[in-house]
Amino acid sequence: MSDDLVNFEVNGIPLQARKGSMLIAATDAAGIRIPRFCYHEKLSVAANCRMCLVEVERAPKPMPACATPVAEGMKVYTRSPKALAAQKAVMEFLLINHPLDCPVCDQGGECELQDVSMGYGEDLSRYSEAKRVVRDKDIGPLIATEMTRCIHCTRCVRFGEEIAGMRELGATGRGERVEIGTFVQRTVVSELSGNVIDLCPVGALTAKPSRFTYRAWELIQHPTVSPHDCVGSNLFLHTYNGQAKRVVPRRNDGVNETWIADRDRFSYAGLLSEDRLASPMIRERGEWVSTDWETAMTRVIEGLRAQPAAECGVLLSPQSSLEELYLAQQWLRGMGIQSLDHRLRQTDFSDQGQAPLFPYLGSSLEDLEETGGLLLVGGDVRKEQPMLAHRLRKAALKGRPVMAINPRDFGFHFPLAHQRVTDPHGMLTALAGVLRAALAGEGQPAPTALADVLKAVKPDAVDTAMAGVMAQAGARGQVLLGTQAMHHPRFALLRALAGALCEVTGARLGYLPEGGNAAGAWLAGAVPHRGAAGAALQTEGRHVQSLLADGMKACVLLNVEPELDCDNPVQALQALQGAEFVVAMTPFVTETLRRHAHVLLPIATFAETSGTWVNGEGRWQSVPGAATPPGDTRPAWKVLRVLGNMSDLAGFEYLSSEEVRDELKARLAEAGISGFDNRVSLEGRHLALPPRPAGLQRVSATAMYGVDSLVRRSLPLQQTPEALDRAARISETQARGLDLLGAEEVVVRQGKLTARMRLMIDDTVPAGCVWLPGGITETSTLGPAYGPVELHKV
Repeated sequence: MSDDLVNFEVNGIPLQARKGSMLIAATDAAGIRIPRFCYHEKLSVAANCRMCLVEVERAPKPMPACATPVAEGMKVYTRSPKALAAQKAVMEFLLINHPLDCPVCDQGGECELQDVSMGYGEDLSRYSEAKRVVRDKDIGPLIATEMTRCIHCTRCVRFGEEIAGMRELGATGRGERVEIGTFVQRTVVSELSGNVIDLCPVGALTAKPSRFTYRAWELIQHPTVSPHDCVGSNLFLHTYNGQAKRVVPRRNDGVNETWIADRDRFSYAGLLSEDRLASPMIRERGEWVSTDWETAMTRVIEGLRAQPAAECGVLLSPQSSLEELYLAQQWLRGMGIQSLDHRLRQTDFSDQGQAPLFPYLGSSLEDLEETGGLLLVGGDVRKEQPMLAHRLRKAALKGRPVMAINPRDFGFHFPLAHQRVTDPHGMLTALAGVLRAALAGEGQPAPTALADVLKAVKPDAVDTAMAGVMAQAGARGQVLLGTQAMHHPRFALLRALAGALCEVTGARLGYLPEGGNAAGAWLAGAVPHRGAAGAALQTEGRHVQSLLADGMKACVLLNVEPELDCDNPVQALQALQGAEFVVAMTPFVTETLRRHAHVLLPIATFAETSGTWVNGEGRWQSVPGAATPPGDTRPAWKVLRVLGNMSDLAGFEYLSSEEVRDELKARLAEAGISGFDNRVSLEGRHLALPPRPAGLQRVSATAMYGVDSLVRRSLPLQQTPEALDRAARISETQARGLDLLGAEEVVVRQGKLTARMRLMIDDTVPAGCVWLPGGITETSTLGPAYGPVELHKV
């Protein structure tokens, strides 16, 4: 017998469990159910509901199973008269003040209190005094409160402190007057706040957007995955008569455990937006008219063939499924169109030939928790990849060193070992400083390709400390390039420096790509310089920046809203305006598309189509369709398959999305691709450090609730403080230098482009910079996410 295991009995059944583990965890593993309310396996033990009282031999009174560690020779009884009497007594006390409003409660039918009371409650109450009443709190647009139902399990409180990293809810008062709420009257703002809805064992906290719109037993459950970031959180989408009603987590300990971000939970609310496109439309003599699919697709093929293929371009959404991206490039390349790209916000393509076949995380999500040292370069993971930030928080709380080089102090919800907050040029010098310190520590010469860059920097104490952490971590270390690094105007240099640092220290290089399927887009061939499975192309196309800067004769948009999804919104619209033919395959129709497009094809959202999404770690996740799309909307993969057939191209006889997926898998196998490598080659290259730009510099990231068309249309998400916070941000020192202290609004000038925005003083923004979020209408009249800007008083 192992020294780590102990032997004990539960209801006469011999069991083994790890020494020190709690009794309730051992019984759960053995399939022996003990009632509980406050216990949750992912949270700390509170032992305050007492519902899990059990009889332990030789113990003077019943013991809480959630707080009683197993011991050698212990004998436990969960259904003995003594245990049942204790459990029924607790149940009676819990029901003393609980209202009898089950018929109108959203939790009815899936309520833990209902379920347990059926087994341990009495049919007659002995309590005749007045029940207490608790005033409800308004804690925001996502969570509805009925706090009279609260049984003080404190799951929501512990979740905020232990998982979300923000203790927004707490208990005030004593005895019967205890109330759960915010300490001051304000909205909860955590990006994971919706998880308290699932945690609440009663109907005290429910989903406000779907309140009173369904009964739990009427819903049909469908597995799906989130398309909003590279984690690919597993979800269940619940429908009623084909209409999405809510989204809840689908447990997968390798991906999102039992949690999901609010963006994943509430984005479904955008499915029935007023601007949802429900039928194909073509523009006739300046007027939009509805038409049938055959007419619309014929117009698409004729319009594309009327333009030189070399002058056509395609913008693809990184949220699209693997099948959609694969079929799109198959069809368009069959038409001779090579210029297609999904990297809509990337600006530096100078080293795309050296980019890996599949820029991925470099490890599994679970491995991040055990990192020996991690350096994040250009990433606000809390808002860009909330569930990945949860993994990093777990690592940091274990004492694993997590460090960052960022263009803003993003306010991580975990302690950082070291952090450098600097302007975009400073990100280059900071990473170069860490590399030079690492080379000095290892006694290695500078790589020839980076010799001039490293000569221009002198490591300071922070650089040396970061290099020391990475050197000590060795193969257990990791450097992650976040979305703001990948969108940096000198991304190639950042990638080279990060790759060289990994080479010196033995760490792994990883990427945090934007969008739920950016990783899969590379495998599908949704880039202009490689085909599916990384195949070489006879003729390479133009990348997205070239397409938008030099213009196109024809353009195809797949689930893209150029004014919000591209790095330079104004340039994107100018490119569309100059095109002679534009076709948009889109779930929604905007004024921009009405103004510039010639054909509109309605396609299904992620919730309405079967497909596969590849997350940042390379995990393929295939799901069926769930909700019913409106009107004549069709899944994009079916539309692309028919377009291929109508274009007289061979190989478009697919009957299911699974056939498309399996074909791509076969092509990867034929190419001999079984693993992936993020290592960066510097052979034959010479990189230089650019001069530091003068003046005020713009730094930016896509707003958390502006990442894609569906999220932007979710009214509950757009009513949150995070979405309403649309302001230009500068430090107090910077505002004083620009004579902007006290100004409420400013005019932002970027070249000849202007925008009027609220001004907020925020010392998390480094000197010489102004923070302007992207993916929102307020900044859609400006230029690229990085570059010189001016601020003027209104």
